[in-house]
Amino acid sequence: MRSRFDEQLSLLNKKMIGMGAECESIIALSAKALLEGNVANARKVKEQGHTIDQMEREIEAICLKLLLQQQPVAKDLRVISAALKMITDMERIGDQAEDIAEIITFLNGKTGEECHDIRLMAEATIKMVTDSIDAYVNQDLKLAKSVFDHDDIVDDAFDRVKQTLIKLIAENTANGEYALDLLMIAKYFERIGDHAVNIAEWVEFSVTGIHKGE
Repeated sequence: MRSRFDEQLSLLNKKMIGMGAECESIIALSAKALLEGNVANARKVKEQGHTIDQMEREIEAICLKLLLQQQPVAKDLRVISAALKMITDMERIGDQAEDIAEIITFLNGKTGEECHDIRLMAEATIKMVTDSIDAYVNQDLKLAKSVFDHDDIVDDAFDRVKQTLIKLIAENTANGEYALDLLMIAKYFERIGDHAVNIAEWVEFSVTGIHKGE
């Protein structure tokens, strides 16, 4: 019975890694679409979002099967419960990337080159997602906590983006709508960082039994 449970738990880990990889990819694709002013890539983001939605449903089914058909001990129960919480945040990361891509389709080829910090935010959030999923699979508390440090990088970059856009509007009020679009894109990257932090907090719970929000 336990061997069967371990097989299912291994499958869960593989699916979590796969969904995490899709989240990394969709963030990178949305950032690439912006930096290249590529509307075609922006439209591909939506397709990838559907893949993430499907993976969420598959992982949810595995978790429920483990809970209903097996008798997980306390540690296993925390791991499964954490996975159920994490996939919600991963699905929302996909949604935020889609929101970024939608804005890009209205930028008429503009690339946000005035705000290099947006690129920094994208790179940082990709690392945060990668590290949070790796921390879950390896039950690595130190790696999970490193995600919190990277959130400071994202927040600081977001503050610099806001200052840059204020200057952009001050130089020419005609830049107002464009600046607002870039601000929304930066805000979505900031939210992706927040979701990565949520994932890391659930990793911490799966290891320690204590959730940061409690």
